[in-house]
Formats: sequence, structure tokens, C-alpha cells
Amino acid sequence: MNKSTLALAVSVGVLAQQAGAAGFIEDSKATLGLRNFYINTDNRSGAANPSRNEEWGQGFDLRFISGYTQGTVGFGVDAIGLLGVRLDSGGGTNGAANGAAYGGTVFPSESNGEAVDNFSSLGLTAKAKISQTELKLGTLQPKLPVIVTNDGRLLPQTFQGGQITSSEIKDLTLVGGQIEHVKGRNSSSNEQLSIGGASARTANSNKFIYAGGDYKITKDLTAQYYYGNLEDFYKQHFLGLVHNWSIGPGVLKSDLRYFNSSDDGLNGNTPAYYSNGNYNSTANGKGKVDNNLYSGLFLYTVAGHTFGGGYQVSNGSSDFPWLNQGDGSSAYLTTDSQIAKFARAGERTWQARYSYDFAKVGVPGLTAGMVYLRGDDIDTRSPASTNSSEWERDLTVGYVVPEGPLKNVGLMWKNATWRTNIPGQRDQDENRLIVSYSIPLL
Repeated sequence: MNKSTLALAVSVGVLAQQAGAAGFIEDSKATLGLRNFYINTDNRSGAANPSRNEEWGQGFDLRFISGYTQGTVGFGVDAIGLLGVRLDSGGGTNGAANGAAYGGTVFPSESNGEAVDNFSSLGLTAKAKISQTELKLGTLQPKLPVIVTNDGRLLPQTFQGGQITSSEIKDLTLVGGQIEHVKGRNSSSNEQLSIGGASARTANSNKFIYAGGDYKITKDLTAQYYYGNLEDFYKQHFLGLVHNWSIGPGVLKSDLRYFNSSDDGLNGNTPAYYSNGNYNSTANGKGKVDNNLYSGLFLYTVAGHTFGGGYQVSNGSSDFPWLNQGDGSSAYLTTDSQIAKFARAGERTWQARYSYDFAKVGVPGLTAGMVYLRGDDIDTRSPASTNSSEWERDLTVGYVVPEGPLKNVGLMWKNATWRTNIPGQRDQDENRLIVSYSIPLL
């Protein structure tokens, strides 16, 4: 029995004796999230199949979050049940032709590459709380600078491990944990961890440790430091500064970030563990993690309008590293967009943003936004070049019904266009249509 399973069994035993205690039941919540998700990706260049990926499904996300039992140490348990049902993914359009290892765009795949009819998973989390310190063991969905849960498809990504969060000191929140496995957004199974460029399902690790904290210097200024280490792949330090400044009738938000990433263990000498990047001295054009990434994003919000601009620099021989098994992932970057990340070796990226909240003109619930990013000076090896580039334009329109029988039903359209001259990459156009609703059960 592993540590997480043992801890969960102990917690369940305690709860069996104290389930009636005030707080555990009274503070519990249960919700059923419904998401109808359609995606269509058109690969506009290149000869390799498929030229079009298309999937449509209905997702169910059932969550139970308990309160805590009474006493100096309070105990609780959380649960998340996920089910994805295929509505359409036939004709070889699911992006997993020939039995691709990681399934299609949305659904897992059979050995012949066809999408499964449905897939599901159950995650349990035991938790304990003393004062303002909370420990969780089991299924986690952290959203921190060094580890970010992805929720960009029908069902969300989940991790397995333990995490402790403490707010005992005023204005300071400390977080630490260890992750051992991940369940991809198109999977029912837990897998070990890896990075982009490493040999798929061959070079893996079951140990990612992280720690750090947020300190609120003033009510408008927050400083962050986090450390992450994926054993045998990379070590990463993060520094962040977020500031909100009232200027005239609006507010200017400044978001400054710095990552320092270096190799760890086998990544320094074993090709199967290497990262993507620009390594002319190696046979496969890959090598050890070596990256410094700086970014700044500035957003000014006034009368429903938000205007923004930013710049990011990715220095070093390797691409920016993050937890990435090849089945969909997120990174804590201001440039993490609908299609691309804009964090390749040597890349310099600028971006412009605009969004509007139509509640200011009498249409509550309606929002729209646009983001344009362009990255230049990308280092590539095949062929060797330092002037590859990419750009992406993302459009988003969303509406949440504010009242009436359909109150809180959400509708969203996300459109993206990505163009590049990076060798081996294909231009893409993509559309996503999402209908969502959350039903409180408890």
C-alpha cells in the first residue's frame, strides 16, 4: 500500500467515527459540472496526416468537498468523479491515427486509433487541518507558478501526491508538496511525469517536489518565490511580482515573472531524458535543460475595457521546461495561449491584448477579447537557424445567462490562428465551442 492510499484509509477510518461531527456535514458541498465541448483543428500546411482533427463530447464533473470534523485537528475527505461521453469523433478525425500513444485531442484511443465511446476516473483526497495549516493527500489540482493543472478540454487534468498549505503568518501563504503521478485530460489512467522532448513513456519520473510562497507586501503588491524539481529532468526557481495601481478612473496591473531552469540527474547526460532546444553537437538536436525566461505583462482596466501589452524573453540552449507528458499541459507563462506557448529557445515574444465587458452597456454576462502574440529569433537545429518565428491570434466570446430558467448557463466560442516557419511545424486554425453549467447538489 503506497503512502497516499494508507493516509486515505486512515482518514476514512477516523471519519467513520466522526462523520456526524458538526462541521464535516454542515460545511460540505457537492456540485455537478456539465461541459459540452466541440473542437475543430485545421492543419493548414504540410503533407502529413491528419489534416483535420475534430471531436465533440459531453463531460460530467462531480465534486464533493467536505467540511472538517471538530477538534484541534480536523479531518475531511474530497472526491472528484469525471466522465466523458463521445458524441462525435469518427472518420479518423480525432488526432490519434495509427494508435497514437496518448490518444486523440479529447478522448483516449483504441489500439486502431479510434476514439473510445467514453472514459472516466475517480479521485479521492484525504485532508487534515490544524489552525491555518492544511494537509492534502491524494488527488490534487495545484495552480502554482511551477505546476499548473490544465483544464482546456472536456475533462481536467489531475495529479496524485501530497500538499501542505499554511497561512499562519499574516499576509504570507506558504505551499509545499510532492507529485508522483498525473492523469491527462484525455485519459483514465495515472502516469509518471516527463517534459517536452524526452522519449515518450520511456523517460519518466515519479517525483516532482515544489515549495514556495506568496507575500502580500501591501494590499496592492504581492511578491512570489517558488521552487520546483522534477527528478532526473530539471530544477526551476521562480520569482514574481504583481502590482495593482489606481491611475485615474482605472487600474493598471503589472505582472513581472522570472524563471531560472537547469538540468537535474539523467537530463544532464542521457539522450532519452533530453529537452527540445538548439543543440548542434548532439545527434537528435536535443540536450540538457538550460533556460532563463523573463516576462512582463501590463493590463489597464477602465469602464469595462481592458488594454494590455507584454514582452517575454526565453534565453538559453533549451526550450522552457514544464511538466509535459505530451497529452496536453499548461505552463505559468503570460504567453500560454490556445495553441502555442511561445517559450522556445532564444524566442522573443511581444503581445497585445484587448477585452470588453458588455455589462457596462447593459448586456450583463457578455464578454469578448482578443490576444495577438508574435515570437521571433527562435533557435532551431534542423536546419540550423536563429530567425524562425511564429504568431498567434486568439478571439474569445463568452456569455453567461444572468437570469431566468437558464440562469448561469455559459456559452463560449474560442477561435485561434497560428502561423510559423519553424521546420517541421504546421500552421493551424482552431475553433472551440463550449456550453457549460454547474448544478449545486449539496
